[in-house]
Amino acid sequence: MELPLFPLSAHLLPGGIMLLRIFEPRYQRLVTLASEHGFVLCMLDPEQPDALCNMLPIGTRVEIIDFDRLEDGLLGITVRGMERMKIGELRQEADGLRWGEVTSLPTWPSQEGIEDGWLVEKLREVFREYPEYGALYQHPRWHDINWVVQRWIEILPMSPQQKQWLIGEPNCIAALTLLEELVARPQ
Repeated sequence: MELPLFPLSAHLLPGGIMLLRIFEPRYQRLVTLASEHGFVLCMLDPEQPDALCNMLPIGTRVEIIDFDRLEDGLLGITVRGMERMKIGELRQEADGLRWGEVTSLPTWPSQEGIEDGWLVEKLREVFREYPEYGALYQHPRWHDINWVVQRWIEILPMSPQQKQWLIGEPNCIAALTLLEELVARPQ
């Protein structure tokens, strides 16, 4: 399937929610085109100088769940991550809108018996410290370790390549191992 691509320096994973400001005409067109199948948010590759190919190979298909006209007159949209996608062949239209041939990656399998209470509590702290971020999630899935790990991957300051490696894994185990090193356990 071919979908329009929206490159960003941030990343969104399945279950994640993000606000976007749309100001370029090509992305205004993308919003119109995305009503049926969504579009793919993908991370920029800072090491790739070629404008057509400066995106990393794994993105997330998103759906638009809300939109609004912002105070500055720009279009604001709220998107939710639906599924991880592998981006293949690329093409670019005259206005600069990029399209990619994409294939769905399997959903991470649920993980039973993992002691994750400390990760959940630390993420709850982040939601309290940054209420504008926490407010995006009306129904947080605290019981789902995959959802919790994916929120951590989105917010932690890691290189795009490191995030790509983690989200390309077949499950959340590698990310959990890294989170054990990066996120302080309560004493």
